[in-house]
Amino acid sequence: MTVTESATTPDTTLTHPLEPLSAAEITAAVDLLRGAGRIGPAARFVSLVLREPAKDAVLAHDADGTPVDRQAFAVVLDKSDGRTYETVVSLTDRSVVSWEHVPGVQPQVMLEEFFECEEIVKSSQQVQQALRERGITEFDGVMVDPWSAGHYGDENEGRLLRALVWVKIGGPDDNGYAHPVENLIVYVDMNAKRVVDLQDHGMIPVPREPGPYTPDAHPTRTDLKPIEITQPEGTSFEVNGHEVRWQKWRLRIGFTPREGVVLHTVRYADGDRLRSVLHRASLSEMVVPYGDPAPTHRRKNAFDAGEYNIGTLANPLELGCDCLGEIRYFDGVIVDGDGNPLTIPNAVCLHEEDYGLLWKHTDFRTEKTEVRRSRRLVISFVATVGNYEYGFFWYLYQDGNIEFEVKLTGILSTGAVPPGTTPTHGQLLNADGLYAPIHQHVFNMRLDLDVDGVANSVYEINTETDPPGPDNPIGNGFRTVATLLGTEQAAQRRVSLDSARYWKIVNPHVVNAVGEPVGYVLKPHGTVVPFVQPDASVMKRAGFMAQHLWVTPHSPAEMHAAGDYPNQHQGGEGLPRWTTADRDVADTDVVVWYTFGTHHQARLEDWPVMPVQYVGFSLQPSGFFDRSPALDVPRPANGHCGS
Repeated sequence: MTVTESATTPDTTLTHPLEPLSAAEITAAVDLLRGAGRIGPAARFVSLVLREPAKDAVLAHDADGTPVDRQAFAVVLDKSDGRTYETVVSLTDRSVVSWEHVPGVQPQVMLEEFFECEEIVKSSQQVQQALRERGITEFDGVMVDPWSAGHYGDENEGRLLRALVWVKIGGPDDNGYAHPVENLIVYVDMNAKRVVDLQDHGMIPVPREPGPYTPDAHPTRTDLKPIEITQPEGTSFEVNGHEVRWQKWRLRIGFTPREGVVLHTVRYADGDRLRSVLHRASLSEMVVPYGDPAPTHRRKNAFDAGEYNIGTLANPLELGCDCLGEIRYFDGVIVDGDGNPLTIPNAVCLHEEDYGLLWKHTDFRTEKTEVRRSRRLVISFVATVGNYEYGFFWYLYQDGNIEFEVKLTGILSTGAVPPGTTPTHGQLLNADGLYAPIHQHVFNMRLDLDVDGVANSVYEINTETDPPGPDNPIGNGFRTVATLLGTEQAAQRRVSLDSARYWKIVNPHVVNAVGEPVGYVLKPHGTVVPFVQPDASVMKRAGFMAQHLWVTPHSPAEMHAAGDYPNQHQGGEGLPRWTTADRDVADTDVVVWYTFGTHHQARLEDWPVMPVQYVGFSLQPSGFFDRSPALDVPRPANGHCGS
């Protein structure tokens, strides 16, 4: 959709209620706050996003064009006193709707604080002395990763970052993660902009062996031939603003600093019906708990969404590198600390790709074959969070399937042991004492499902073996058993390979051709369970890790599995707190929260840069259609199929 932009008065009359804020709208919202006297000289904007309207307002707008007040929501940190504020601004009425102090919280680490923290640490006389004692006398190559301080009692005073140190021994292009400064931990108060604590747990030599990964250090293969992906007649998708239409799918693409890509109003055109599947789907939270109890690593527990605003760390994607084919990009428009709009060019990539077979059958009696090739729509973004890269990929398929996949790559967060020592909680990477601690990557997705309407129920599907007896004479019988998950407590569930467990979201008010409720199933592809102690700090702060499935009634106030402000929080917020109410979740507007992840015991093959690992899940239609929705996909245009 076309939005006429002005520096102070953006025209919102033609804007869909879910269209992300434009640069002009961000500027207008900040101007309104400044004009109301809310923004002082020490105020920093942590985020400023569209305040998404209520679901019923969106549905009413889509049905008949009912106008919706367009609002912005901002989190502001006043660095002079450490207070955090939430504010809502009406862009329609050009007014400040609310300005509220949120006591006792720390908002996300801002990108500017990454660089500030490094400079504070590098210029500290205490840190420099500790480095000299380790043989590091040149400080230009010192590299600092700012980890959240978590919540550990008295150390939690102030806006703290827990700075860990590496050094680029071989110059600016050296891989600094090859040279960790083990046992040196620096706490920095980012409001006071000073080192408040330096912990030195003993001297371990800094590994000197380099870890280059660029082509100048490694001869490249010469036997790769080009693969060209072209669509001479153009793409099969259409884009209007942030609305996408592809094949029979209709959806809107959003982008927020905290979540990155968001899918809105995902619908499927089935004959003359436009059927809803998802109202909103996004990364709710993620955490990376490290399993090494050594001083440097025991508090590595990054909440990359809730502590670091992973969307702000999105890469500008490049054709032929991150995406291949005929591409449509979407910029990510966010706010910087000063309140200026900041554009991440090409933050989101949209394209379609061939995905092998869709379906095939050969009638061996007639020797006639029918085969169809699968094509999928890909929506992705990639974020760099310090050492790691995360690629987040949504796939939509022609048969009604939806898949989410995380691609993990980048560089391991490393440590050092004395040469000749074997680490007990990690993998030795070279003979110089470099190692990578064991850890996990745990993700939680918030899936606001509207399967053929708002009122849904969730069933757990387990496979059971029939007992021996007259009804199972040769012992081969097994079948599925469905159990309604009627309340929040009943719906806290784990994956079970022993029962081939999955979950089905149904609409009890709409039935298919055989009289069963229409539905979609949530199929696990890979997941993890926590190995930390139940009373570990990270377990309290990331309580969502305890279960793979959570179900709650829809609430726009419940968006993030670990709560709104996990940074330096003692824990207990989010899903664990909300679900103590044990609200009913049958035949109502439900939100499904799914926890999955990968268990990473590092390999030698992961160094010096890690080949991609994959983890995810799928949503599959199950009785949603009366027969295969892929029957109408045409034969391959350039093949000889169907002969």
